[in-house]
Amino acid sequence: MDEMGKTGLVCDKRCLLHDTGDHHPESSGRLRAVYARLEGSGLAAQLVQIEAQPANQRWIEAVHNIHYIRKFEDACLYGLPDFEHPDNVICRDSYDAALLSAGGVLEAVDAVMSGQLDRVFCALRPPGHHAERDKSMGFCYFNNVAIAARYLQQRHGVEKVAIIDFDVHHGNGIQHIFEDDPTVLYCSLHEHPSFAWPGTGRDFEEGTGAGEGFTCNVPVLPGRGDKEYRVAVETRIKPKVQAFQPEFLLVAMGFDAHVDDLMADIQLTTEGFDFLSRTLVELAECCTGGRLISVLEGGYNPQTLPGLVERHLRILAGLEK
Repeated sequence: MDEMGKTGLVCDKRCLLHDTGDHHPESSGRLRAVYARLEGSGLAAQLVQIEAQPANQRWIEAVHNIHYIRKFEDACLYGLPDFEHPDNVICRDSYDAALLSAGGVLEAVDAVMSGQLDRVFCALRPPGHHAERDKSMGFCYFNNVAIAARYLQQRHGVEKVAIIDFDVHHGNGIQHIFEDDPTVLYCSLHEHPSFAWPGTGRDFEEGTGAGEGFTCNVPVLPGRGDKEYRVAVETRIKPKVQAFQPEFLLVAMGFDAHVDDLMADIQLTTEGFDFLSRTLVELAECCTGGRLISVLEGGYNPQTLPGLVERHLRILAGLEK
């Protein structure tokens, strides 16, 4: 078992105020189900609870264009039904929820960098990995993981950050933000083609300019499941991260590759996700002194998502049943 107090959890019920409607895939119900599971199982009480705080706009601007930030805020203030695309449903509270979602990850960064914690899982919404510098996409408005990477560098002086993205859809936003930056390694394991969306993340996309070689995309064909994921992690993702030798590991942790999730068709089992979680702990232990923050992205089946999150957290905390 891990040392008591070394694993943290960021939850904030104010993120539920981002109201996309009951029938939207990224509804508040998915996070409400996660919170109920973590509380009901007693797991939440075994972890260090971190309170989310709204991100200072300074850190949002480190990733996003100020005009884009203002446009998003205004859209929420005016009560518009969506932002830039009908999929990106918003309400008056969406801007504040997005600030909390980004800020909660920054609070987790501070807790790990202070030595209080080794690992943290951030159960927050809206998600972020599709958001580009000046464009919202795929239910994402602020790119939480990208903001955390820049915060690590600019606030805490961390030189090299690795980001691993296990969401079943390619994190075009993270790639877009860091593709020319050799100080941030971005590795994504995703389905392609995945309902022809977002259409990025091919294996020949390896970064540009000074960042060439610091983007690692591993597309997997539909239906390949656990076996191909395991091979991809062992032969592509792990060697890339180990060679980079990051000081900190950030994870865009989507659960939508699961066999019971209708948003994709990879057919990954629960045991396959356990393997991914154990790999993350292993990489953190060997490369970053254990420093790891995992951030919720996709996962759209409210019946299976809570259990997957609980298992992921138990592995991070060394509390596997």
